[in-house]
Amino acid sequence: MLLRHVPFLKAVLLHSVTAFGGPQAHLAMMMRTFVQRTPYITEQELMEYNGFCQLLPGASSTQTLTLIGYKRGGVPLAVLTLLIWILPASLLMGSLSFLLQYIDKRELGTDIFMFIAPMAAGFLMYAAVHAFPLAIKNTITRVIMIFSTIATYFLFGQPWVIPSLIVAGGIITNLSRKRIPQVEQKPRKIKWWNFWLFGIIFIAAGIISEKSKIEEWPNRRPINLFENTYRMGSLVFGGGQVLIPMMYEQWSVRPEAIRKRNRDENVVQIDESDMYTGMGIVRAMPGPVFSIAAFTGGMAMKDSGPRMQVLGCLIGMIAIFLPSALLVLFFFPIWNNLKKYAAVYRSIEGINAVVVGIMIASTFYIMKDISITALKTVSFINIGVILGTFFLLHFTKIPPPFIVIGSLLLGFLF
Repeated sequence: MLLRHVPFLKAVLLHSVTAFGGPQAHLAMMMRTFVQRTPYITEQELMEYNGFCQLLPGASSTQTLTLIGYKRGGVPLAVLTLLIWILPASLLMGSLSFLLQYIDKRELGTDIFMFIAPMAAGFLMYAAVHAFPLAIKNTITRVIMIFSTIATYFLFGQPWVIPSLIVAGGIITNLSRKRIPQVEQKPRKIKWWNFWLFGIIFIAAGIISEKSKIEEWPNRRPINLFENTYRMGSLVFGGGQVLIPMMYEQWSVRPEAIRKRNRDENVVQIDESDMYTGMGIVRAMPGPVFSIAAFTGGMAMKDSGPRMQVLGCLIGMIAIFLPSALLVLFFFPIWNNLKKYAAVYRSIEGINAVVVGIMIASTFYIMKDISITALKTVSFINIGVILGTFFLLHFTKIPPPFIVIGSLLLGFLF
């Protein structure tokens, strides 16, 4: 059964090593790779999946891609899709935890990535243009899109903004019941097993971690690392830009206070300068920003020897992505069940309009930090990269990986 999905898994692998720019840019690349180039899903389905995943805690781009695999081949393919997506970035970030001590940070240049931001803006522009006619069809969806664009741009990075806008959009389009009338449907039975698994792991990890601290177990650091990381993966809304400051507070700021107060040498702690380096490098890596957990896991265990450091990388990778997978695979069947009701179809109208607004706002938000107005050579190149990316995606069949490689080469040559 899985052999017939090899082309799809190859596309996932290629996407995982070329998807720069964060979750919004990832969505644009998914539209090109999994909708336009090879129609594994429709544009409407991709928009719906992304909107649904924005309502959940965890890594939204990871959850969206997992759902594409789930739609193609059920849970087995969803799990393979998830692993192929997260492994390249996690391996790179885990390796960084080993290499960091050998690197002169002053020479750790990232000029090769200097045109990745304008390229990501071009991808977002392309996604917004293609999604617009699918989602914006009447006055109310136009109003929702404009409001969502403004709110997202000015409140970008606030964890509550995107979920709140999506909920509000779904409510607003339900105020009128004329467009989509209700047809009686018999709801399906809900399978609770993976939600119970999520909850059991969450509660058990918390109890065991706290017990290890109270009783001062000598080798408790891996247990505390798993609990801390799993908890953050379970509760974080807003993606990597919210996860990173949470990790900084959890592993660099708070442990220092604990050490001074309790003199606890087993507390999980990462040096601030090392944390800053990881926070910077992960943004230049392809794949999910949540892969920084492989780096933090390795750094948390680096004083315990290479084997324990490898274990720390694995714990970080598994603990940060496991909640996202369990939640999305539990709630999505419920979402499909609820779609039998007209109220949910009406909500999807508003959700899709909000998603388009988010993409437009993200495009402008990325562009505000890109030099495009100064009379400098780099500004003209940035404009060329933004427009070039958009036109190549819109008018040609060039795969996204080649556009990414071209942007990297341009940064290297410049």
